[in-house]
Order: sequence, then C-alpha cells, then structure tokens
Amino acid sequence: MPPLLSLVFLLTGPLHAGAPPTSARSRAAVDRQVPPLTAALAEARLSLGAPVHLRIYKEEAELEVWLRDGDSFQRFRTYPICTFSGELGPKQQRGDMQAPEGFYFVTPQRMNPWSQFHLSFNLGYPNAYDRSHGRTGSLLMVHGDCASLGCYAMTDAGIEEIWTVMDAAFRAGQPFVRVHAFPFRMSAEAVSAHAADSPEWAAFWANLLEGAELFEETLRPPDARVEGGRYVFRR
Repeated sequence: MPPLLSLVFLLTGPLHAGAPPTSARSRAAVDRQVPPLTAALAEARLSLGAPVHLRIYKEEAELEVWLRDGDSFQRFRTYPICTFSGELGPKQQRGDMQAPEGFYFVTPQRMNPWSQFHLSFNLGYPNAYDRSHGRTGSLLMVHGDCASLGCYAMTDAGIEEIWTVMDAAFRAGQPFVRVHAFPFRMSAEAVSAHAADSPEWAAFWANLLEGAELFEETLRPPDARVEGGRYVFRR
C-alpha cells in the first residue's frame, strides 16, 4: 500500500475506492463552491482535496468540517444544522423520526447528487452497533432543503460546501469519511447532566464520550469497532 494511502487508511478506516457519482446539479454546485472554498482553505493553510472528517452535535444543531493537516485534523468550518427531527437519543426503529447518534462512515457510493433534498449523503445507518441492538431503519442522510424526517438537514448553501470538500477528498484518494454524530458537545459533565433526564441513554452516551475524548486527545478520528454490544476504539 503506498505511504499516502496507508496513512489515509490509518486515519479514516477500511478502503472503499472510487469517485462519487455526479449529476448536473452536483457539478454546478462544485463549480460554484470551488473558488471561494479554495481561497478560504488557503487562508486557513488547508487545501481542497485533503481528507475530511465530520462531527455532528444534535443539541447545538451544528456540523463541523475538519480537514487533515499533516498527521492530524484541523477544524475548518462549523455549519448550522437547519433542522433535525426527534429528540436527544439515538434512532431505534423505522418511523421513530429520530436522527442517528454514533460513529458512521460515508463512502463515495453513499453520495447522492440526484437527491430530492438538493444534495445528500447516506450516513450508513444502521451500522454494526445499531444492528447489534436490533435497531431498524434506513436512508438516514445529511442533506439540503431544510426539511427532516429523521435526517440532519442543512441549508442548500451549506450542503454544497460540505459536498464539495467531500467530493474533492474522495477524488484525491480518501476512501472513507468518518461522521461522528453526538447528542451534544461531549464531556463527562454534559453526559452526567443529560443522563439525569434520560437515564436510559447514560451508558450509551458514556460510550460515545470515549470516542469523542480520544479524538480530542489525538485530533485523529479513531477506528470505532463493535464488541459485546458497545463501541471500542483504536487510535
């Protein structure tokens, strides 16, 4: 495995090669967004095509875009989530209108340039953790159009920027974008406070905190696996 591809694997997970699909809509979006994004990234000493990591905070309604800079990741922008449905807590079953929480990934094939919600990408729910807990549902997205039925909905301008940096990263060789979706900005104090109102999620949120803290320590998204019905993490 070439050195760059080996590092991408270490930081982002298993290989899923290929460029994302395109449409006239996605190509127009990329054409609009590349010039301003290139300038903004250069100002931040980042580059379009660098590997991407996304972090979602449900309570704060924010989505962070991080790009790799050397051997760690740097936050580039924080986007407001226009809307999401449901409450704090993970999605459990089809039709519950909950937005997922957990550790997900997006391959190029999960990018949808023909979405009825402008542009979208599939989070990959249910993941291995969700399946181990018998959770059901499908097609949980991050998308535009500011309307949600269990997805994280952005503005059209926001999803265009996010799509463009992901598209560029995939085309530069990133096989896999990790998306970490949290109920709130994670800390031991926040988990304790929220668990007082939702004790059924205390252990789940404490498990998510482990992954969040590992990222904050290393500034690299950890490899999240599932063992014994819980997430386990590898640097």
